[in-house]
Amino acid sequence: MTPSTDTPSVYPSAPAAPSDPAVTPETTWFTTDRFGMFVHWGLYSLAARHEWVKNREKLTDEQYQVYFDHFDPDRYDPVQWAKEARAAGMRYVVLTTKHHDGFCLWDSALTDYKVTNTPHGRDLVGPFVEACRAEGLKVGLYYSLIDWHHPSFPVDGTHPQRDDEEFKAATADRDIRDYQRYLHGQVRELLTSFGRVDYLFFDFSYAGRSWWGGKGPHDWDSPKLLETIRELQPHVLVNDRTGLPGDFVTPEQYQPSGPMTKDGQPVLWEACQTLNGSWGYDRDNLDYKSADLLIRMLVDGVSKGGNLLLNVGPTGRGDLDPRAVAVLGEIGRWMELHERSVHGCGPSPYTAPTECRYTQRGDRLYVHLFAWPLRHLHLPGLAGRVRYAQLLNDASEIAQVHIDPDRPALNTEMGGQPAGTLTLQVPVQRPDTPVPVIELYLDTPADPADG
Repeated sequence: MTPSTDTPSVYPSAPAAPSDPAVTPETTWFTTDRFGMFVHWGLYSLAARHEWVKNREKLTDEQYQVYFDHFDPDRYDPVQWAKEARAAGMRYVVLTTKHHDGFCLWDSALTDYKVTNTPHGRDLVGPFVEACRAEGLKVGLYYSLIDWHHPSFPVDGTHPQRDDEEFKAATADRDIRDYQRYLHGQVRELLTSFGRVDYLFFDFSYAGRSWWGGKGPHDWDSPKLLETIRELQPHVLVNDRTGLPGDFVTPEQYQPSGPMTKDGQPVLWEACQTLNGSWGYDRDNLDYKSADLLIRMLVDGVSKGGNLLLNVGPTGRGDLDPRAVAVLGEIGRWMELHERSVHGCGPSPYTAPTECRYTQRGDRLYVHLFAWPLRHLHLPGLAGRVRYAQLLNDASEIAQVHIDPDRPALNTEMGGQPAGTLTLQVPVQRPDTPVPVIELYLDTPADPADG
């Protein structure tokens, strides 16, 4: 490995946009598309027991080398990946170009630890970018700030040799500034070699967290890194894990309880979620989330102004795991009928009842029912504001029921609801779909005070 800051062009590409202070990161597509695919793929896919296997099992570079020597994803088909993402209703895809193990999926000129030196011998990032573009998907690249393979990356609490005193003594003089130059050079490569990139996911800063020797923006020289990114591709969205504020925040493997804010102001956010708790291919992990749960997580996020970046971990041969394909297929069947309640939607100023989530786009309010009621659904604040209601899956009308708020409940008659409540009469039979949606056509602007 011979780190340098020289930057080659791996692929002929569009020239980098000139620095223009009037050009700002583009967020409209992000808040419209709402749903993306995360792809964790690398040497750890051969181990097939979690992407942190090198850390968890404290593997040395020599022990980990067996995966490098056998990395030959002969079934890699990024066109199929892109088609699966598209069919699931996803609108962007994010690929791990380098994970914490330091292995690069592109032909970086700054390291020998790359795919073109494995038995596969060919770049993987360029074909991925081309496949996404062909399918009309936005392109996202993930880059790990952590690098357990680089000879200048100081050992810390995340490093596989964190408990090897002899190793730590032998590497005590590592200078993070050498690694910094490598990191910046590789990011420059990614932004000048593959044409337009829409999204960057850096992973991650951990100064002051549970790992000793944690690193942060000073170690990465994040201000300079962001300056370079803005100079090369001003429109690109950058996440919040360089240790500096980014264009969006990234809750990982939990659902925020409400819209996310910083200093009291709303921020763009995207929850990144796994299918089974592992990001990389994890053969024996059976803890898969159901499609039903994942759809509810997607809807819950959009109702709070967020996105969902749902991960898949392809196998060492490059196939998407059949279990992942099955789940994506179920999500896709739901999205085929309900995508307009997700794409282009955001939070509603109205307050949804328990077991429901609202998303809204203009005069369309979407009621997602996480539980199916018996006959009647009561929606506070919407009386007199809905001109038409229908089930979204089949456009069948849902009747509105008008009940005097003062009417008492009798043996066979439902009592009145609080003033301003809209009551819908729904069929006894729940639509055969994971999350039924009622589409409301509003005829008056929303008034948050009534929500």
